[in-house]
Amino acid sequence: MLASYLHKNKIEVGCDEAGRGCLAGPVVAAAVILPKNYKQPLLNDSKQLSEKKRILLRTEIKEHAIAYGIGIVDHKEIDKINILNASILAMHRALDQIKNPFDSILVDGNRFKKYNETQHHCIIKGDGKYLSIAAASILAKTYRDDLMKKLHLKHPQYQWYKNKGYPTKSHRAAIKKIGISQYHRKSYRPVSYTHLTLPTNREV
Repeated sequence: MLASYLHKNKIEVGCDEAGRGCLAGPVVAAAVILPKNYKQPLLNDSKQLSEKKRILLRTEIKEHAIAYGIGIVDHKEIDKINILNASILAMHRALDQIKNPFDSILVDGNRFKKYNETQHHCIIKGDGKYLSIAAASILAKTYRDDLMKKLHLKHPQYQWYKNKGYPTKSHRAAIKKIGISQYHRKSYRPVSYTHLTLPTNREV
């Protein structure tokens, strides 16, 4: 089972993001504070879990978390500031939603920018090591998946209900065939090479 904390005597908040490698849609981050005595053997990196298990765990995380927040940076902001800065900004926005005090931030990955004056720790593959980061990965992933399913209804030709905006073979083929939507990240190479954009009346 994953570790409950890095430092026993500190109030820690775990952070992670979802959607960094996608061609379309936002990047979404979550921040979660769990009780020190929280135990859940099924909780792990969201990428290692089935969609059904992620949805079940999302409900449990929300019920047991001391606090949690969601941060979103859309495709337009991503194109302006790049995906690394957008991912960090999304985590900062998620942390902004946490009203409870905390002493330390546990971040999945190896890059972060100081949030206020709070101590932070970057942990490579942290979503497979600490419960709070794993919980954040699940909230971020499930929240973003729901957003992409809604966007799929506007542009079903890209199959976002299935690929969630990731560069699957069918997604890239659709872009090549019909062009891009207003939700695509134009700064991404597979998208930037495509100059054809769907007509405005379909961009709703």
